[in-house]
Amino acid sequence: MVFQRGYGIRDLRTSAKIDAQTDFRLASFTKQFTAMATMLLIHDGKLRYDQKLADLFPDFPAYGRTITVRHLLTHTSGLPDYEDLMEAAEKAKGPTWSATHQIQDREVLDLLKRESAGKFAPGTSWSYSNSGYVLLGLIVAKVSGEPFGSFLHHRIFEPLHMSDTLVYVNGENTVPNRAYGHTKRSDGFVETDQSSTSATLGDGGVYSNLVDLAKWDEALQKHALLSPEEMTAALMPVKLEDGSQAKWPSAPGDDNLAPGNPVSYGFGWFLDPYEAHARMWHTGSTMGFRTVIDRFTADQFTIVILCDRTDLDAGKLALQVADLFVGRK
Repeated sequence: MVFQRGYGIRDLRTSAKIDAQTDFRLASFTKQFTAMATMLLIHDGKLRYDQKLADLFPDFPAYGRTITVRHLLTHTSGLPDYEDLMEAAEKAKGPTWSATHQIQDREVLDLLKRESAGKFAPGTSWSYSNSGYVLLGLIVAKVSGEPFGSFLHHRIFEPLHMSDTLVYVNGENTVPNRAYGHTKRSDGFVETDQSSTSATLGDGGVYSNLVDLAKWDEALQKHALLSPEEMTAALMPVKLEDGSQAKWPSAPGDDNLAPGNPVSYGFGWFLDPYEAHARMWHTGSTMGFRTVIDRFTADQFTIVILCDRTDLDAGKLALQVADLFVGRK
């Protein structure tokens, strides 16, 4: 560890200071753990990359019958965005979900089952999909026979001694040294920790800290969970069925970081290089939190930034740090 430091406070009630063991909600940073859990089940022979949703959820509608586990991992499934489906359902039936009555993974699956068409035919385009990773969380639970969080604990967090990392389920467990999310307003900060979508798991439910994420980084470097050969699939940028490079959707949106531009994505990792340095990375953005991990694999150099306030750009901050070590500056 070259440098680790906490700045500011975990919450407005106690003003407890942030340190390297403060647990933050990782948001979409979680997806690399969901992908790893999926790959571990493939390692076990209990799941296949070409396995279809119809095999796993026999009552799934026809539009999703040709979606495979690989499509889910690489955001090429074409599944509708469940937040859009929530909005449509509430327009039709009135308010349903809130910060205190949050949508659960099974409800996401139910919303997807009510649809008759996806965004595009599986494998023919690319669109960042929280829906796909919620389904992967459900698949991990179904195939392993234990709750998603329990599987991650037994197969990832416990073996790597990530003792303060967990999948948070309100009412079932508690987050140690928890940071609460905040939003900056004209008169100061307000706590904005939970939203109606904060309870889904596979797309963003993990909490962790700098100490544990350093262990995660070391495990990836040393191939502690899967062999280099098994990890190869996760680090191959997805190609579409016609062999072309994937691109971000052309229409702007909340999860559309670069409309119309090429995108390089594996299993739970973006794979775009930075300043010609090989890189695997992922950001997280959710109610009150901004997070990022940048792994410069050839340089054996990793940056993790975790923020409990939404006015900071964790990804931009990480690249400013990278510029000092692997960039042009």
